[in-house]
Amino acid sequence: MEKISQNISFKEATKSATALRLNLNNDPDAYQITNMVGVAQNVFEPLRKYVGGAIKINSMFRSEELNTAIGGSSRSQHIEGRAMDLDDTFGHKSNAEMFHYIKDNLNFDQLIWEFGDDNNPNWIHVSYVSQEENRARCLRAEKINGKTSYRVI
Repeated sequence: MEKISQNISFKEATKSATALRLNLNNDPDAYQITNMVGVAQNVFEPLRKYVGGAIKINSMFRSEELNTAIGGSSRSQHIEGRAMDLDDTFGHKSNAEMFHYIKDNLNFDQLIWEFGDDNNPNWIHVSYVSQEENRARCLRAEKINGKTSYRVI
């Protein structure tokens, strides 16, 4: 497989410096690929059209082994191929603008304002399950006493 969607290559969706450094397998199975296509088609591609250019994918698919190595939640939707961490490093739109566009216009499961400040998150996390099962849950990640805490926004 070469492409997950029109603007996401398989390589981009599975790349991980940590997996390379630790020699971890980060290859999704057919079920995980189906989920990756779902989040790409239903969230990423419409968002990219709104943004008008490239969006950096910090993380998409993570194998269980990779997720453990980076200290991710054991329930992370990245493991199922249902989540993406996005960062508009190319200057087309801010992370806050992307967050609000997704919140106001797209069907999603979870949308997380990842750290940053009141004006802009450092990056955004978005997940997609299915049209019927998505919760449209919006959260904000913050560090409190050195621990990550999530609050509903």
